[in-house]
Amino acid sequence: MALLRAFIRTARMTSTTSRLAAGLPADDEVLLDAPDDRLGPVLVAAGRGEYGPAAELLAATRAAAEWEDRDRHTRRLAAFARSRPEWLADWCAAAPQDPDALLVTAQQALDRCWESPARAELLRGLSPLIAAAAEAEPRDPVPWRIALDRARGTNAGHTEFERLWGEAVRRSPHHYGCHVAALQYLSAACCAQWRNTPHTARWSHRECFDFAEPAAQDALPGSLVQALPMRAAFACLTDDCGATVPRARLDAAADLAIALSAGYAAADPWPAEVRNLLTYVLVRLERWPDALDQLRLIGPYATSSPWDRISDDPLGRFLEIRDGIRLAVASELPQGAPVPPVLQAIPCPQGPLGNAPGHPRSEHGERARSGDH
Repeated sequence: MALLRAFIRTARMTSTTSRLAAGLPADDEVLLDAPDDRLGPVLVAAGRGEYGPAAELLAATRAAAEWEDRDRHTRRLAAFARSRPEWLADWCAAAPQDPDALLVTAQQALDRCWESPARAELLRGLSPLIAAAAEAEPRDPVPWRIALDRARGTNAGHTEFERLWGEAVRRSPHHYGCHVAALQYLSAACCAQWRNTPHTARWSHRECFDFAEPAAQDALPGSLVQALPMRAAFACLTDDCGATVPRARLDAAADLAIALSAGYAAADPWPAEVRNLLTYVLVRLERWPDALDQLRLIGPYATSSPWDRISDDPLGRFLEIRDGIRLAVASELPQGAPVPPVLQAIPCPQGPLGNAPGHPRSEHGERARSGDH
C-alpha cells in the first residue's frame, strides 16, 4: 500500500511539474553567458582573429560614456583574450596607446593573476597596467573598478581602498561594477576579520549591508545598483564567516531585487546575472514561489555566476536547480488544483542547494572571481 501511494504521488508530481514548466524554455534552449546583440558579432569576429570590431565597440562605449556596457564588454573580451592571447597582442601592437586595448590588457592580467596561488604577489605588479588604462581615458571608471578588484586580491588596507573608491565614484557615482567591487572588498575584509577575531564578524556583515542599502536607495531608477543589498545577502549566505544578519534584512534585500527585476522585460540579457544571483538567494531563503518567478524571468539566459561556485558544470547545475524547484511545488499541490501565477514553489526542510537558511556555509572554499558582477 505504501508503494502504491508513492507511485500515485510520483505520477501526480510528474503531471503537475509539466504544468509548472509553462513559461520556462526547454533545457536545450538555455544558454550560458550568452552575449548581447552588440557583443555577439564582435566575439565572432574575434574568433576569426579580427580585433577591429572590438576596438570599435569599446571606442563607442567610451565616446558615449556607456560605462556599464564598457565594463561588461571589457570583461568578456578579456576572457576571450585569455584563450586567444595573440588576438590581444596583435591589437596592442597595432595601437599601443589605445585606451580600449590598454583596458582589456589590464583586465586580462587581473584575471590571469587571480587564479594563481601567488595571487596577492602577482596582483601587486599590475599597478603600471592599471595606471596606463586609467591615464589613457581619465573619465573612465572601469580602470578604477579593476583597481578595486586588485585591492581585494592584495588585501589592501582601508585607507587605500577609500582612495580608490573615491576615484571611482568621482568618475561615475552610480557605476554598478565599482559598487560590486567595493562590496566584495568589504565582504572579503569581513571574512578576514572573522578568521582572526570571530566576535567582529557579525558587525562586519552589517557593514556590508550598511554600504549596500544606502547605495541602493540613492541609485537611479532601474539601476542594477538597487540589487546591491541582495548581493550583500548573497555574500552573507555563501561566505564561510560563521555569522548571519537578521532574516528580515535578508528578505528586505531580496524584495528590493525582486522589484528591480520586475522592471525589466522577461528574457532580457541585461539583468540576467542579477536574476540568477537572486534565484540563488531566494532558494537559500526557501522562498520557492519567488524563486520560480525569477526562473521565468531569466528565460534562456543562465549565467555562470553563481552556479559555478557550487559546480564545475554551472549550466547543468542551473537546470538541476530549476527542476528541483518545480518538483518541490508539485510535491505539495493538491490533486487537480490549478497552479496560481504567483505560486511557483514551496518551502521544504532542505532546498536544492543542500543548505538550510540560517546556517550558511561556504560552497566555494577560497575560490573568488573578479568577474562576478
